[in-house]
Amino acid sequence: MLSVNDAEAIILNLVQPLDAQRDIEVVDLLTANNRILATPVTSLLDFPHWDNSAMDGYAVRYEDVQHASAEPVILEIIEEITAGYQPKSTVQPGQAARIFTGAVIPAGADTIVIQEKTRREENRVFILAAPQPQEFIRHKASFYQAGTSLLPAGIRLNAAELAVLAMAQCPQLNVYRRPRVAIFSTGNELVTPDQPLQPGQIVDSNQYALAALVKESGAEPILLGIIKDEPDALQEAIASAIAKADIVISSGGVSVGDYDYIDQILESLGAKIHIRTVGMKPGKPLTVATFPTQHSSTEAINGVCNPHFALYFGLPGNPAAVLVAFWRFVQSAIKKFSGVTEGWKPIFVKVRSHNELRADGKRETYLWGKLHLIDGIYEFHKAGGSHSSGNLINLAQTNALAILPIGQTLISPGEEVEILQVSN
Repeated sequence: MLSVNDAEAIILNLVQPLDAQRDIEVVDLLTANNRILATPVTSLLDFPHWDNSAMDGYAVRYEDVQHASAEPVILEIIEEITAGYQPKSTVQPGQAARIFTGAVIPAGADTIVIQEKTRREENRVFILAAPQPQEFIRHKASFYQAGTSLLPAGIRLNAAELAVLAMAQCPQLNVYRRPRVAIFSTGNELVTPDQPLQPGQIVDSNQYALAALVKESGAEPILLGIIKDEPDALQEAIASAIAKADIVISSGGVSVGDYDYIDQILESLGAKIHIRTVGMKPGKPLTVATFPTQHSSTEAINGVCNPHFALYFGLPGNPAAVLVAFWRFVQSAIKKFSGVTEGWKPIFVKVRSHNELRADGKRETYLWGKLHLIDGIYEFHKAGGSHSSGNLINLAQTNALAILPIGQTLISPGEEVEILQVSN
């Protein structure tokens, strides 16, 4: 068995991100949320576009007001300048302009006196305290200078980035296409949620969980349904999956049972198997394979053209093991493949354990639960009930996995534990 860290290193070394030339889509700004920027963005605009006021008050010449104190300085108001208005006058000695937040600084003025430090009488303003030189003026290009890098490639576009791009007047963007991830479940016992259960049958929950997780990771799920434990059917499904997807995820059929055919079928299709088992609980059976890179258009696997690299994850069939394996390995692989340059690695945090945590110490053990903020300190609260790989029920509403390394059998309440954060 490989260690968890060694398995992770192998998987991430296998992942080659999408190509910045070949794998690009052009999308509108309003549809770009959660997409990965494929090319750097620069703007022809300075930010701010012009000198403007940061406060409501009066635009003045500093030399006129620098000695204002108990003896006010009296200035003539020559103009009122609102946001969006182009000033018409130049502030001369002894003059001021009424100005509002965001408005353009008039020629001749170099300082803003906030209105709280003034008193107005008709067309005169009394400056009651001296400001600092150039106080409350936002200078042109002080936030960003036109022509320099605004946003780099490889970042995920969320609200703040989209706001910046809107201000920069970038209505369309080059983003990476979404990775295509094919998903299927294996097992003669599986049925869909809309079918009545017969004795011995099990509802396929894995496909729904994996589809949701793939979407959360920024990829496009391709659902291939339930495949029977029959070599011909499985071979056809795998060949079809690797032809249409960048990454394939199957659940079930990767252990050592008489009907676990996945590994031998992968090898028959020309795959190289890099991982077969990992020293973790749950999730020990884990197949990771790759198919030949860059087939020509005339080559095919089992009669289906495969013009690209494909990465295959054969996950266990037990639902808790599927989720743990995805969070630990597959999620970071999808994110790295998507073209994002950072933020694709799993997030590990050390917190205090609320409960006693136990493991047999033979494999790296993952226990699911929830993070709670208690008196300003995060605590891990283990989910109640059985932590069997077949128990899906108590995984609901969890957001963290506590990790007990090999050799550690006990973490007492109040002791520190490393957790893998799996959702916000």
